[in-house]
Amino acid sequence: MNDSPSTNGDNGRQAGGRFAQGNAGGPGNPHAKRVAKLRTALFKAVSPDDLKAVVAALLKSAKGGDVAAARELLQRLLGPPEALDFVERLEGMEQKIAAMQERGEKW
Repeated sequence: MNDSPSTNGDNGRQAGGRFAQGNAGGPGNPHAKRVAKLRTALFKAVSPDDLKAVVAALLKSAKGGDVAAARELLQRLLGPPEALDFVERLEGMEQKIAAMQERGEKW
């Protein structure tokens, strides 16, 4: 019987979930090398002044009422919006207040 780790299934991992010794893991991303070369070329082609000009144009469009430009600018600056369930948040706050009141605490 072959005692070497399997490359698939639970047998390829140790108890803690790490790859067992001798297991090479997966093949990785076959496109990563090409993407890295393209990204390097992009960084070489775009200067900091170019980037400032693009951001200035995006800002000008956003200020002019271009909703897509405003959305792009805000998402780049603040991150994507989070889905908020206001009713759920309100109910959670009400529960916390009720629990505090039961304990005699003030909020």
